[in-house]
Amino acid sequence: MRIVIAEDQGMLRGAISRLLSMENDIQVVGEAANGEEAVEIIQRLQPDIAILDIEMPHLSGLEVAEHLQKINSTCLVAIVTTFARSGYLQKAVKAGARGYLLKDTPVSHLAESLRKIYSGQRVFSPQLTFSFIEEKNPLTKREIEILQCLKRGDSVKDMNQSLYLSEGTIRNYISEIIQKLEAKNRIEAVTIAKEKGWL
Repeated sequence: MRIVIAEDQGMLRGAISRLLSMENDIQVVGEAANGEEAVEIIQRLQPDIAILDIEMPHLSGLEVAEHLQKINSTCLVAIVTTFARSGYLQKAVKAGARGYLLKDTPVSHLAESLRKIYSGQRVFSPQLTFSFIEEKNPLTKREIEILQCLKRGDSVKDMNQSLYLSEGTIRNYISEIIQKLEAKNRIEAVTIAKEKGWL
């Protein structure tokens, strides 16, 4: 099977590439240091599977997966990340990823997972599937919208103009968000939501 690896940490990318290349049935045909490069290489080389890191410059691994889904690419996606977050897993599944594995997975296990993905199976790290079942996003669409405004640094006044809600309603939403996320303040609420992959 022909593989492309997209990972912004050069040493890690090189190590994964070298170790996977030692497998008889795996050929690493391309490497990318960011999401945009990954899209270009995947479209040009048409690999069987793309191994994507989540947090990369320009486009995240999830955005690359969404793009490939949009253009009906035949390339299968395996997300390999350090982030064991249920929100990211949900987004990856929605974007059509066939695998979601953690970076501390041994390469022999990664190679075996790629074979399973190539044969049509889905492979997810056990600790991730557990958190996926355990933790559901408690936020409504409107609350996520307000959190995104807070993340950008918008004031209540800014939100009043962009969301067409009264300042009192916006403050109520913010209080509700802080309570739901058990945060101390707005900044911590944004951090918690981001860490859980809900933003």
